[in-house]
Amino acid sequence: MAEPLLLVEGLCKRYGGVVATDDFSLRVADGELCAIIGPNGAGKTTLITQLSGELAPDSGRIVFAGRDVTRLPAHARALGGFARSFQITSIFGEFTAWQNVALAVQAQAGHSFRLWRNASRDPALARPALGFLEQVGLAGRAGVVATELSHGEKRALEIAMALATRPRLLLLDEPMAGMGPEESARMVALLASLKGRLAIVLVEHDMDAVFALADRVVVLVSGRVIAAGSSDEVRADAGVRKAYLGEGDQPC
Repeated sequence: MAEPLLLVEGLCKRYGGVVATDDFSLRVADGELCAIIGPNGAGKTTLITQLSGELAPDSGRIVFAGRDVTRLPAHARALGGFARSFQITSIFGEFTAWQNVALAVQAQAGHSFRLWRNASRDPALARPALGFLEQVGLAGRAGVVATELSHGEKRALEIAMALATRPRLLLLDEPMAGMGPEESARMVALLASLKGRLAIVLVEHDMDAVFALADRVVVLVSGRVIAAGSSDEVRADAGVRKAYLGEGDQPC
């Protein structure tokens, strides 16, 4: 079996008597989209926060591209190929969509933000920034101040900013939260366009989106994996129906 891009082994995190991550293990191949699902309080965001380096696990290890990154901080993982989106959109509201992405391009290139006023007119930033906006369907909104974008457009902008760091692994924490049907459909189409280009770990409550997108689904309950497999395998799993979908319910 080929070495995975992301290997997680025996990850544990406790808060007093609460076990947020319970001996969690995962393998994600380059280009694979792996969805993490589970009820509220299952430990999904805690898991993503550990993978991104913002929270240290109590035990276990995280290996990325053959390198043990368990103790690396978030900024070092970002430089090494990780990118993350959050449940609450994290953008610079006073800047235009283009400026937000140009900042991410600038950060990835290692330029000083003290030079932003001059760098904002640099074609080396302008061209790639517009390219990333085009990838997420926002090229026509490049000059719009971020606060004036719709909720779905802000989420797409956040992904454009993540892509601008040229990651190998994208960690997405509920990118469709708060979206209506049309915006959710656009986000599904965007994520589908990214499949195969980079590895994606997706935490999401929208089961239609999960089953439409995921190569593999991992079901988390009380910090522990209770099932993992294809969408069809997870739908048919009796333990998932009982613990996640509700006993007696049919898989969605």
